[in-house]
Amino acid sequence: MSKNVVILGTQWGDEGKGKLVDLLCEQAAAVVRYQGGHNAGHTLIINGEKTVLRLMPSGILHDGVQCFIGNGVVLSPDAFLQEMSELENRGVPVAQRLRISSACSVLLPYHILVDQAREKARGNNKIGTTGRGIGPCYEDKVARRGIRMMDFFHLDQLSEKLKALADYHNFQLKNYFQQEELSFEIVFEKLKTQIEKIRPLIVDVTARLSALKQAKKNILFEGAQGTLLDIDLGTYPFVTSSNTTAGAVSTGTGFGPRYIDAVLGVTKAYVTRVGSGPFPTELHDETGKLIAERGKEFGSVTGRPRRCGWFDAVLMRRAVVVNSLSSLVLTKLDVLDTLSEIKICNAYRYRGEILRDLPMDLCDLEACEPIYESMPGWQSSTFGVTTLENMPPLAKNYISHLEKLCGVPVDIISTGPDRDHTIILKHPFT
Repeated sequence: MSKNVVILGTQWGDEGKGKLVDLLCEQAAAVVRYQGGHNAGHTLIINGEKTVLRLMPSGILHDGVQCFIGNGVVLSPDAFLQEMSELENRGVPVAQRLRISSACSVLLPYHILVDQAREKARGNNKIGTTGRGIGPCYEDKVARRGIRMMDFFHLDQLSEKLKALADYHNFQLKNYFQQEELSFEIVFEKLKTQIEKIRPLIVDVTARLSALKQAKKNILFEGAQGTLLDIDLGTYPFVTSSNTTAGAVSTGTGFGPRYIDAVLGVTKAYVTRVGSGPFPTELHDETGKLIAERGKEFGSVTGRPRRCGWFDAVLMRRAVVVNSLSSLVLTKLDVLDTLSEIKICNAYRYRGEILRDLPMDLCDLEACEPIYESMPGWQSSTFGVTTLENMPPLAKNYISHLEKLCGVPVDIISTGPDRDHTIILKHPFT
């Protein structure tokens, strides 16, 4: 019996999704990206070799796995062709394995310039974007002035659309941000050369996925960023510009919601966040520094240091609800191996009131204080452990308690960065 499985992040991103997608690819016929852009980095370590993917689905390294970029993704031709070249130079046949939705939005140099100019103008109030043009590209999409992959088949129409888009963004750059304009002719000439390489990859992804479903093949949908960065349900405005929750699978690919069989939520054994925004359990002490050092908490795309804090069950329960999570995938448990005491936030204190649900209002969330439960640390290595029986008893207690607080089982435990450093208690495909 075939299954269609979603795997996504449940925190603010960087949970270790790439490794898990790569692992589950062994049972999948296809892997699909359905939102985000090249602001998302997935790090894979296979046999000690590190690969950082940005736009490519994590199944791209697997022979016999079809990879798709859905219509919910914004795709930069510059970033895509660079990543494609890097992989093909390593012997990965991207052109054979990957196809792109004809409805996918095209991210242009104008979007990058506007994104960076806005962040600079915000000063201390900046959102903390990656500066890669993701937000402005989604704006053009929603405003119905954006360029899509299907436009690559009609150069005359593409020229007209791009000229109008160039005029719109150049007006902002010159008159609002006092930045230099970017010539339409330069952008169009470069785009025409890129089109020749990309056009053979453009297909109707919805139809391809429907055919795979009819053929009873396993499909894996790969989320980027994390639940709390969702444009609607995250810690707005300190969020990304797309929907990062499970509902985006359908809107970002055309694959109907009733066809999804399981939703796996990837979570670290603690919490991290990149950029600005509220973070109730953030640690500013030596423990926070220790977690950052042991977890190597730096962005895979940007290199930015990540803020670190204790596990937050309040946040997790919201992720369970909005994604209808079937189970959890727990990562980076080994980072906590040396700690004598481990804390878990199970509620917030807000103006004398106890809250067990996540406040949607940013001002309310910033005013919340975490209420902690303490558990004894196991103070022995879990790194590379491959069976639950070999896990320290106190580590197993920690995992069981997280299951109880979050209301869903932990089906997979990652005990290190390599593919083999994994305990699979229940496989979503078998």
